Amino acid sequence: MFSQQFTDSQDASALANAIVDTVREPFVVLDQDLRVVVASRSFYRTFAMNPGDTQGKLLYALGDGEWNTPKLRTLLGRILPEHGAMEDCEVEHDFPNIGRRTMLLNARRVFYEQNSRANILLGIEDITGQRFLEREKDELLRQKDVLLGEIQHRIGNSLQIIANIIMSKLRTVVSEETRRHLNDAHDRVISIAAVQRHLHLPGSSGSIELAPYLTKLCEAISESMIGDGRSIVLKICSDSGRLTNRAAESLGLIVTELVINSLKHAFNESSKDATITIVYDVFGKDWKLAVLDNGIGKPDGVFAQPKTGLGTGIVSALASQLDAQVVTVSGPQGTIVSVTHSTFGSM
Repeated sequence: MFSQQFTDSQDASALANAIVDTVREPFVVLDQDLRVVVASRSFYRTFAMNPGDTQGKLLYALGDGEWNTPKLRTLLGRILPEHGAMEDCEVEHDFPNIGRRTMLLNARRVFYEQNSRANILLGIEDITGQRFLEREKDELLRQKDVLLGEIQHRIGNSLQIIANIIMSKLRTVVSEETRRHLNDAHDRVISIAAVQRHLHLPGSSGSIELAPYLTKLCEAISESMIGDGRSIVLKICSDSGRLTNRAAESLGLIVTELVINSLKHAFNESSKDATITIVYDVFGKDWKLAVLDNGIGKPDGVFAQPKTGLGTGIVSALASQLDAQVVTVSGPQGTIVSVTHSTFGSM
């Protein structure tokens, strides 16, 4: 009987060791005193160690003491005994053989029914590359924001210079008709500058109430793009809701592209009661933006051709950044372009 139990124990131990060795991430089994019972091959490979210098040794005494850190002692010595588990604890440390690494630790205490001893299973995930890419992405976004801010500043200055040149010419001409045209051109440039100013929000963090933002943006578009001779009404129907500045700016660019497209393609001289409506609905974390017009709805409009057109590409790219889908419906009653995030369906 004893011999059979001993054989069963050996088989169980061999199976356990084989399972540990198949784990791709570094993995260590510790006893209740935090001595290494067994470690996976990936542990030895990752930390440039060998079984002879590891098994039976205190975890804190491994190598040159690189595992003897205050944070790890707190995690294994207090948190783990109190809770029986440790989830996704991040540790950053300089290891002599492999350099600075960021590790994600997961641990479990395993108790046995036959006695009071316990083992600790410690899984180690090297997330150094992941954290590096995250920091690199954040830095690229920061640089993008700086560059975008500089570009917008220069665009604003350039528009102001153009407006000043037009104004200086206005003072030198005698013809009333020419003066009227130059004055109209000056007003258009100033209006375009207003659109540009409303599109881009200061800073990339924080949030903004979207309804007032869209209202001001569309007022600027109306002043800039709808001349005195065109009776086109621009309407806003928006739920109250907030978005991050970056998301709001992307939506503003989408609205600008879609409204300009409608102004260019949706109406002709015979169009009556021409209206472009911007609708923004919110449901929890989900939202839907729709730009509707009651124009002629020709199928050869820019946004009725999903495979072509610069405007189509811009809207699709911005929608993708917002994790949203674009759907276009065009017919004799007009055109609807909806940009939907998550659970909303198309209109």
